[in-house]
Amino acid sequence: MRRAAFSSLQASRIMVLYQKSVDKKLAGLEKKEYAMLFVGDIMLSRSVAKKIYETNNTLFPFLLSADFLRSADITFGNLEGPMSSRGENQGSIYSFRADPSAVKGLVFAGFDILSLANNHIFDWGSVALNDTINLLKSNGIAPIGAGKNYTDANSPTFFYLGNTKVAFLAYTNLYPETLKADENTSGISDFDESRMERTARDVKQKADIVVVSFHWGDEYETRSNSKQQIMARKLIDSGADIVIGHHPHVTQEIEKYGNGWIAYSLGNFVFDQNFSEETMKSIAARATVQNKKITNFKSIPIQINSDFQPYSVGL
Repeated sequence: MRRAAFSSLQASRIMVLYQKSVDKKLAGLEKKEYAMLFVGDIMLSRSVAKKIYETNNTLFPFLLSADFLRSADITFGNLEGPMSSRGENQGSIYSFRADPSAVKGLVFAGFDILSLANNHIFDWGSVALNDTINLLKSNGIAPIGAGKNYTDANSPTFFYLGNTKVAFLAYTNLYPETLKADENTSGISDFDESRMERTARDVKQKADIVVVSFHWGDEYETRSNSKQQIMARKLIDSGADIVIGHHPHVTQEIEKYGNGWIAYSLGNFVFDQNFSEETMKSIAARATVQNKKITNFKSIPIQINSDFQPYSVGL
């Protein structure tokens, strides 16, 4: 009887010590700060592809920014166009398609997640879109905002930052509804406003922080338009914590709205638009996360050089 009593007491003490160890680890996760980094449009075709070819270096576009990008725990960008050796040009004089080898640069740069919900992802049709999805996934990068069917295109992607669960969604309103994914056909995510708001509410029940990427707005305008503002604020009201915008090729304002943050346009990141000073400058947004909350949100100036390589010019 005495031996049994001793074993029970010993087991009880072990459980207490174990619980203290768990509590200590959880407390450590709550205290630790994590960083999410967001950059704008990444276009690896046209003159950027020429630079890659001339230097024989698929990493070339990111040589000056990789350390900066890899400094974050989650790094996000908008991939402006497919990566494939297949497909059919859909006819635009501005059709983009990068060589599949360009994915090596994205991996080198440390991208974790890329939005495909933009007005160039269909430049070479659904075949090239599907190739891009497969290529990113096979290289450990999560594609969002497009998929092989409706569920794939509209499902959130989740990441953990310690004890914080982060969800990502992506949309664009720059395509006709016929290019939305359906049950059996690849395409982009559903940008119906009421459905986007409902999705944000539903995803907020599953995640601590919800990030929505949106490809929208007017090109070369340095201020957001009323449609962007209304939509972004509705998404924040519906549960989004951060709305990240891109497409105008120039930067637009950052707004603190309610409990959330809106970056209306981050501008270009890797792009060959050297015809103006505004298109060769942009910003990155850096969100600090601690214990399931965003504790800081700031912009970091980005400069793009004559070789179309971005680099940060301030932290």
